[in-house]
Amino acid sequence: MPFLRESDDVYELYLGTEGVELDEANPENRFALGWIDAVNAALDEVAEAGAASKKGLVITATGKFFTNGLDTDYVFANADKLPEYLDAVHAVYTKVLTLPVATVAAINGHAFGAGAMLALCADYRVMRTERGFWSLPEAALNMPFTAGMAALVRTRLTDATATEAMLTSRRYGADDAVATGIVEEAVPEQDLLARARAVAAERSASGGANLAVIKRGLRAPLLENLARKTPASLL
Repeated sequence: MPFLRESDDVYELYLGTEGVELDEANPENRFALGWIDAVNAALDEVAEAGAASKKGLVITATGKFFTNGLDTDYVFANADKLPEYLDAVHAVYTKVLTLPVATVAAINGHAFGAGAMLALCADYRVMRTERGFWSLPEAALNMPFTAGMAALVRTRLTDATATEAMLTSRRYGADDAVATGIVEEAVPEQDLLARARAVAAERSASGGANLAVIKRGLRAPLLENLARKTPASLL
């Protein structure tokens, strides 16, 4: 399950399980229901404590994946619950987008689908150079984007990059992700967390309740789309 660490300078949210490289129950850090609950609890803790401490948040993971997105086993077995499930995913995005602290995604491995979009919710992104792709595979998998997800991609990327990413399911390595504006930096694996921590710490002075207000104003149309209930007719 995802877990939170706190240092003198930053909070670190790990999307894997503490003490193991791969969680046998969820090795790809997919958005399982319990996983979502654990992420929400960690984000709530950061929101409450961060408003006073102003410490930034680094979001990263253990194992091969940053996160491989939706829990497709759950989706296929619970089609009648898909709208509520996707609304829960949107709620995670909203929490990250509106935290009262600086947020940095340290993309340690593959970030696909809903996981790729989670990285877009951070204020800043750093990706490792040696391994891992950022990709939106929905078109290749014959899956639609929700209104909230489409709005998130449109808001955070240029039109050219969003169009290519959404329509072709291209896999972007670190250098291509920098060139297309998906991430701000690409660094070697051994420097990934240090660089993410440094960026979060550099931006910590602006943290606090007012930062959350600014973020909500900056992202108001996007947040409205994420708050829309997913219709049962989506699929």
